[in-house]
Amino acid sequence: MASEQNQGLNFNAMDAAKLQWYHLKAVVVTGMGFFTDAYDLFCISLVTKLLGRIYYHVDGSPKPGSLPPNVAAAVNGVALCGTLAGQLFFGWLGDKLGRKRVYGVTLLLMVAASIGSGLSFGKTPETVMTTLCFFRFWLGFGIGGDYPLSATIMAEYSSKSSRGAFIAAVFAMQGFGILAGGGVAILVSHIFQSVFPAPAYSVNPTMSTVPQADYVWRIILMVGAFPAVLTYYWRMTLPETPRYTALVANNANKASQDMSRVLNVEIRIDDNNNNNIPNAVANNKSDNNHSSSFGMFSKEFLRRHGLHLLGTAMAWFFVDVAYYSQNLFQKDIFSAVGWLPAANTMSALDELFKIARAQFLIALCGTVPGYWFTVALIDYIGRFAIQMLGFFFMTVFMFALAIPYHHWTMPGNHVGFVVMYGLTFFFANFGPNATTFIVPAEIFPARFRSTCHGISAAAGKAGAIVGALGFLYAAQNQNPAKTDAGYPAGIGMKNSLLVLGVINLFGLVFTFLVPESKGKSLEEMSGDQIQQDAANIHHQQQTEADSSTMI
Repeated sequence: MASEQNQGLNFNAMDAAKLQWYHLKAVVVTGMGFFTDAYDLFCISLVTKLLGRIYYHVDGSPKPGSLPPNVAAAVNGVALCGTLAGQLFFGWLGDKLGRKRVYGVTLLLMVAASIGSGLSFGKTPETVMTTLCFFRFWLGFGIGGDYPLSATIMAEYSSKSSRGAFIAAVFAMQGFGILAGGGVAILVSHIFQSVFPAPAYSVNPTMSTVPQADYVWRIILMVGAFPAVLTYYWRMTLPETPRYTALVANNANKASQDMSRVLNVEIRIDDNNNNNIPNAVANNKSDNNHSSSFGMFSKEFLRRHGLHLLGTAMAWFFVDVAYYSQNLFQKDIFSAVGWLPAANTMSALDELFKIARAQFLIALCGTVPGYWFTVALIDYIGRFAIQMLGFFFMTVFMFALAIPYHHWTMPGNHVGFVVMYGLTFFFANFGPNATTFIVPAEIFPARFRSTCHGISAAAGKAGAIVGALGFLYAAQNQNPAKTDAGYPAGIGMKNSLLVLGVINLFGLVFTFLVPESKGKSLEEMSGDQIQQDAANIHHQQQTEADSSTMI
């Protein structure tokens, strides 16, 4: 509960601030964390085919080696499990200890786990995969902490007129991370292909995977440590957010000093301001302080914010089911419609190169533009409209892919498929994939803000796990003879895409539970407006008194 002295701290200066250096610094520092997050989470999808060829080759098989179902599920899903746990833990810790105090820990964890993933050791395929999964869990744990902390820090530093754009810009770095993952994989695989040429699998199954290919996936995974290292110092020099310092840590003087430093203006605190607050506001103080004392998941919290939390969590859950299904299994979808050649017509590194090139093109043409459309428009048309628009068009394009699916699998039609598939990514990112990250950082009280964001994000990662593991099995061919080795028959690619379309519709429905926060202060959205009103009135009175003295 905010102490009485914090009634004199006015956040209007921060809410009305024009673009300044500290805004750009905060975007870069928090955004590079998301660049790293996306690189680390999605680069694994590029190398799973290569891992199967290296560690699960079967002599005499007509198809290259592939990861067994349980191994593929673990490799794809374990980082998401770690991310879910990290979002809940660091979200809670960010409200208990402060945003800054735990912010560096997440980055160091990501660096150590990225390097560890590349150094995964063992004498058998099972031990290599086990150590890889161990490090990727802790990598995900660090990534999970970045979600609530980065969003909350950026929200609490931003002005209310441009807050959506700044938070969206942080999240938009995820697109560049996905792009970088494809670019690094293209570069590394091309270099190794040039130095160690190999025949196609159909020509020579054994020689199609050169021994040096084992270095390729390790290098790709370890590169993710570099951007995190580069921003560690800047992350440590960011001051604690004034809103946390004042409203949660109850230190208005320190908060005013931090605000003065970042805004380059003097912010004054008057501890005797309570005598100057009009009666109408003063009479409400006791009621407000009482209501401000409610705990997380108390009846009062559920009355005020229960439906909001349900809306943010479920919308994030449904968008991540669809989004991670599409991202992690792009290679399978592209193979199914004939955009990628049959695996046995390529060497191991050639297959990696073509998979990375496909992901790079989708990210460049669909994913990245979608993020930046959100940055440009969110503070003009609002969060609600963008989220509704995104879910609607994701549904439309998913059904447009699924219903005439046979048409898209015919020779010469894959270009149309890829264009519409790219549009689903565009409207995911100019839509709910961005807004579900932004809104939970704006609508909850300061003392619960990081926790509620962590809960919402964890619901999203639960959806990602459902999507990643569910799509892995569901998309298998309905004919048992045509499934990948070790997999049972599924519902097929067409029906899987139909299911994803229906899931997007559910996300659209839950969007109606989420309030619009465009142009409103964090205090207004969180329900702590009375305290802020008191500070505003006192600030106005003090200004008038100063003017009278000067006259």
